[in-house]
Amino acid sequence: MSNKKRAIIIGAGIGGLASAIRLAVLGFEVEVFEKNSYVGGKLSHFTLGEYIFDAGPSLFTQPENIEELFALAKEPIADYFEYKAQPVSCKYFFDDGVIVNAYTEIDKFAKELENALGEDGNKLKHYLNQSARTYNDIGSIFLNYSLHKSATLLKAPIIKALKAVKAAFLFKTLHQVNEASFISAKTVQIFDRYATFNGSNPYKAPGMLSLIPHLDNNIGTFYPKGGMISITKALYQLAVKKGVKFHTDSPVSQIKTEGNTVKGVVVNGQTERADVVVSNMDVYFTYKKLLNDAVRAKKILRQERSSSAFIFYWGINKSFSELELHNIFFATDYKAEFDSLFNTKILYEDPTVYINITSKCEPGLQAPLGKENWFVMVNAPANVGQDWMEYKDLYRKLIIDKLNKVLKTNIEEFIEAEEVLTPETIESKTASYMGSLYGTSSNGKMAAFLRHPNFTNDLKGLYFVGGSVHPGGGIPLCLQSAKIMSEIVRIDYKINC
Repeated sequence: MSNKKRAIIIGAGIGGLASAIRLAVLGFEVEVFEKNSYVGGKLSHFTLGEYIFDAGPSLFTQPENIEELFALAKEPIADYFEYKAQPVSCKYFFDDGVIVNAYTEIDKFAKELENALGEDGNKLKHYLNQSARTYNDIGSIFLNYSLHKSATLLKAPIIKALKAVKAAFLFKTLHQVNEASFISAKTVQIFDRYATFNGSNPYKAPGMLSLIPHLDNNIGTFYPKGGMISITKALYQLAVKKGVKFHTDSPVSQIKTEGNTVKGVVVNGQTERADVVVSNMDVYFTYKKLLNDAVRAKKILRQERSSSAFIFYWGINKSFSELELHNIFFATDYKAEFDSLFNTKILYEDPTVYINITSKCEPGLQAPLGKENWFVMVNAPANVGQDWMEYKDLYRKLIIDKLNKVLKTNIEEFIEAEEVLTPETIESKTASYMGSLYGTSSNGKMAAFLRHPNFTNDLKGLYFVGGSVHPGGGIPLCLQSAKIMSEIVRIDYKINC
């Protein structure tokens, strides 16, 4: 009989996988229960005829987060995972024919903005230097520490962060900060886009989000060999190597409690005992469905949900040399698009279109030679009961019309395979309430501080990770949530390591 404390993780998304590894390293006996037949959550993949698609997240930044997990587990990352830096973080297309390559070499990007948009390249350098300082002085606290535990905050460089805080970060929106930073409206739009990295509205989200461009432009963007699914595969293999047990097709139906202490979970009608339970499920559904706590669940909804997405996966019977790994086709009226996403919550007639093509990095592997696998996404409002099947046809036509205009071609004749993902199916597949990709949005000055913490004072032994809790959504932040949670567990259980 093992004397180890037992930890159960609900959900094998990226936050759940990282949590499993970290708790195993702390000495817990770890088991993960996943309702789907596969691990990875949103970070999964599928095959459609001759084409392979990453189903969800498509941008890989901050590889050091993955490297840290392998170093912590004392395993050589090269045996599990490879990646390479990209020369262009994104290629931007505007309806008037203007094209901008966001080179990851700053001098080259500055020259590109000068030539394409008449932007002052020095303004870009100043902005990115400020973005780096903001990230390092302020963002590092937000990303590495619990904002709800005085013990962990005492370790954070608070004084340095307070000195770095600028009034604009607190009292201006991201759009206002960008508008004051650049000459060209197109440059402003490029940097407004970073609000969508956590499903927010740049016209409402705080200027503090100007730290996000540091990741893309100063640190760089990367491509993981084998596609984004290789991240899931690597972390799963590492977790198994550390003794973690996985159970797929095993939905948790209840978190068992006695008094104010968690005692385990109910899976397939059976009670599984545990000292620690970590929920990688949307925090709203955790309270609503697993704890039967409608009051706490309702409190979660006081914060505005993030945007969702409508995704077409297209097998394209042609190679487009003018496209990169990441491509953005901008809406002409960006503000109107965000009004539609967050206010009216209806389809917008000129959506910004994002296209990810992993076959650019591995020709012949993700798609046959001479063909491409297109992950085509538009931001969509959270699911409030819209007719998504009707929207499917409308979005499809709007996207094709936009691409035809900019690329001067007939895209439809090259589509030979197609699959669709809607906010409704995102909700059902990943237990993301309303299909929100990032849980709650950052559409408010205090939104970042109002996210649910990685623990609860009401129930000893219950912890939370993933995009719906601190510090937020997206791969880097989900990985950080696991780091923050595991440090709280280490302190709570007085583990020295």
